[in-house]
Amino acid sequence: MLLSSRVKGLSDSITMKLNERALGLTDEGKVIYNLSGGQLPIKPLPEFVEKIHHQLNFLKSYQYSPVAGFSNLRKKLTRHMVEVRHLPSDIFENDFDCIISNGSKHSIYNALGALIDPGDEVILLAPYWVSYPEMIKFWGGTSNVVRSNVFDAFVPAIEDMRKAMSPRTKAIILNSPNNPAGVHYSEAWMREFAIFLKENPDLIVISDEVYSDITYFDPKPSYFYQFDHTLLERTIIVHAISKTLASTGLRLGYSIAPSAIISAMGKIQGQTTSGPNSLIQRALMDFDLKFLDTFLEPVKFHVRQNAATLREKFRKANLGHCWYQSTSAFYFMIDFSRTPMFSRFESDKDHSYTVADELLQNEGITVVPGTDFGLPNSARIALVIEEVPFQEAISKIVRYLNHV
Repeated sequence: MLLSSRVKGLSDSITMKLNERALGLTDEGKVIYNLSGGQLPIKPLPEFVEKIHHQLNFLKSYQYSPVAGFSNLRKKLTRHMVEVRHLPSDIFENDFDCIISNGSKHSIYNALGALIDPGDEVILLAPYWVSYPEMIKFWGGTSNVVRSNVFDAFVPAIEDMRKAMSPRTKAIILNSPNNPAGVHYSEAWMREFAIFLKENPDLIVISDEVYSDITYFDPKPSYFYQFDHTLLERTIIVHAISKTLASTGLRLGYSIAPSAIISAMGKIQGQTTSGPNSLIQRALMDFDLKFLDTFLEPVKFHVRQNAATLREKFRKANLGHCWYQSTSAFYFMIDFSRTPMFSRFESDKDHSYTVADELLQNEGITVVPGTDFGLPNSARIALVIEEVPFQEAISKIVRYLNHV
């Protein structure tokens, strides 16, 4: 079968494949500690579930929505963004719009499609989410990677971004809180990033803020456009209910950006998926978003406890030099290259997949190889499973990492 060169060049989503593999092994009766999943193992808020149940009674819940989503919900989500980011109340009233899509991945895909011509460059901050480079590639663009490391808690240097700029650079994807590192960039960093953007007036920012509500150490995330509102004129804010409402399977994300960009994203959406899920939109229209803070408090406490477990077990196993303080989202990157286990590997090659496979085969633990996040010889773990299984899994990991 003659497939297109476009699809031949794409890689499968490693996170999706690992989740499927873990579920398959569990179904076979094997004890698997799934640390690869990027979702909370809890049900959404009962109040939200009730809103969904209520909307099942209405015909419109089963019919097409407008391509960009229901107008009332788009306005509601925009107002919510203004409130939580402490922006002027009228900031989005002129020349801005909102589009609702089938998850934040869909939102970013549409945004890149609206911006990127073949040969355009997009700056990625490594470690980055696995889908970014593949989506850029699909639209004919190229990724220009700015790297960071565990010594700086995976916070990239602004000066490295300056060096990465070229005449072909069109956009930069900012992901704070960061998946996979589990950190968010400080206010000082964001202020410096705003200066960098002012130096590059044609650079567009896709600000992936999907994890902004899940932060378990103060100060909370802040964003560059809060310190210079004019930067919103070339910013695409991306958010979703996937993490904040523990609703990854309901597939509802949204973007707020200048109207011209939103209109272009709507053209792509209209010719591919059409409008997003009507039932979930209608339920969300009737749902009080102020419930989110109450819902997320125990979630944050749980993730903070698992992060503390990780810190203590690394410390007791003399692996403290491999640890950094995660602060948000629910991930942690393990750097294999500085552990005793790694002495049996060639240091100038990437062995992330080999190590991940050994952890699965020998310890029954699924992790996501760091290769696909742009960070060789590492792996991402999620801090979301129940406390006791998480403790057991980390004990197994530190034993493996210390085995020569």
